[in-house]
Amino acid sequence: MPTPIAAFDRIGEENAFAVLARATELAAQGKSIINLGIGQPDFKTPDHIVEAAVKALRDGHHGYTPATGILPLREAIAADLLARTSVEPRADRIVVVPGGKVTMFMAILMMGEPGVDILYPDPGFPIYRSMIEFTGARPVPIPIREENDFAFSAEETLSLMSDRTRLVILNSPANPTGGVTPKAEIDALVAGLAAYPKAAILSDEIYGRILYGDAEHVSLLTYPEIADRLILLDGWSKTYAMTGWRLGYAVWPDGLFEAARKLAVNAWSCVNASAQHAGLAALTGPQDAVDDMVAAFDRRRSLVVDGLNRLPGVTCRTPNGAFYAFPNISGTGFKAKDLASRLLEGAGVALIGGPDFGILGEGYVRVSYAASEAEIEEALARIGRFLETETP
Repeated sequence: MPTPIAAFDRIGEENAFAVLARATELAAQGKSIINLGIGQPDFKTPDHIVEAAVKALRDGHHGYTPATGILPLREAIAADLLARTSVEPRADRIVVVPGGKVTMFMAILMMGEPGVDILYPDPGFPIYRSMIEFTGARPVPIPIREENDFAFSAEETLSLMSDRTRLVILNSPANPTGGVTPKAEIDALVAGLAAYPKAAILSDEIYGRILYGDAEHVSLLTYPEIADRLILLDGWSKTYAMTGWRLGYAVWPDGLFEAARKLAVNAWSCVNASAQHAGLAALTGPQDAVDDMVAAFDRRRSLVVDGLNRLPGVTCRTPNGAFYAFPNISGTGFKAKDLASRLLEGAGVALIGGPDFGILGEGYVRVSYAASEAEIEEALARIGRFLETETP
């Protein structure tokens, strides 16, 4: 019987999809399930975006496109980044990809091999570590600490670097914590990176437009001193409620762009044409729906944080971005994954245990508030009843 190479023994996965599958299975059995596990907006893609895709199909956009994406879309990405960051990347250094994960895959595959280090956030998006281990590189976790409001520490990050460091992965606003790293910390990190000129930087900014209050998204694109080694990851999934469209993009530095283009040609040829036209409409059309979604997330954020902090043994910091809360559940006496599992099976509430996001995730669960206010209130009530009656 054929077997895959040993590297596939090291590859992990994203447990949120396993939780989604189990929640769907339980719901099919007639059980009432509220899903606060999956990181997916519960809004529909705005109508004008959907209509742009339909029009593209009716107009005959059925064939291959350039592997890096249609030029009008890449130019619109550059213009959007100029408007948001005051920096306009070259359109010929942008690669449109089928979802945000693809850029992670490409960057880590380019940089990872035995004998090198790759730094990544912990707790953080699980695919970072999974792909690092797949390549044989050594994963070096950057601690993301509650006492730091889940922002990364420049000093701590730099202390983990060495001549072996090939890639540093950063994520702000962050999944799973909702943390937003302030500008002063990013300034200090960029200054310190001058001592490690061979280390590339992958900045995952997929939640960059989902911010609350006075929180500020500081794009690493705004630092010219690292422009020759910065890979910027962004896309449409979260901002425009387009998770199922599988549409993202990356801005690549000159020295890595050609490798990225070749990977695109070898792996997927091009992103489907109608989705690219939808992405173009999203960037160039009205942004009211984005503002409305963020306002709704903000209301839900308050509801979730207030409700979690009223639960026995639970404390929760207020997230400044994305649509996740990362409450500390250590006071309940439960291990995080056990609590998440028992809440799903016994209370009909899907959450994700913190250890699914890294070694430092124990003692926490991720709560996605991309659900209706009524569902959130009911989920909190169910969790409260569970914690009052069940023991570890």
